[in-house]
Amino acid sequence: MPEALALARELDLDLVEVADKADPPVCRIMDYGKFKYEAAQKAKESRRKSTNVSIKEMKYRPKIGAGDFTTKTRKVSKFLGEGHKVKVTIMFRGREMAHPELGKKILDHVAESVSEVARVEVIPKLDGRNMIMVLAPDKRAQAQAASAARKAAEEHGADGDSPLTPEAAADGAPTPPPDGAPP
Repeated sequence: MPEALALARELDLDLVEVADKADPPVCRIMDYGKFKYEAAQKAKESRRKSTNVSIKEMKYRPKIGAGDFTTKTRKVSKFLGEGHKVKVTIMFRGREMAHPELGKKILDHVAESVSEVARVEVIPKLDGRNMIMVLAPDKRAQAQAASAARKAAEEHGADGDSPLTPEAAADGAPTPPPDGAPP
């Protein structure tokens, strides 16, 4: 042990005890400050890479209008795109409790509307005066939707380079000059 301590001082490093229960104790010569710094950086990196998934909630009513339904469903889709889980709640009041099938129908419609970016994690169930369903982001479905959108954009870009047809010119679009004529 004294030889290791002398060697560590000579190299201007630290002598760190690794296993004190061993006989003889196991020690290591290292720069302890650098070791602590690297460990802190690894911990910071792992925290940065971990995703913090929160649950957002969107509330619907059984008698919701088409415009409100579209707006709320678009917001649900946005939350899912950001990686959040979404708890969709149908709130029943009074006599609406007699028709839970209306709430189930709305929840099924929401799930169908966001099926390209989400999957149903908790199926619709009645919880007191509310019917709830939980949607989770579906990475595979989002990747497929993104690749389909990219493919459609590429096809559209290839079509955009072609000269306009007489039908397109009739729509009010400018016509290309005839071949050989200056633009």
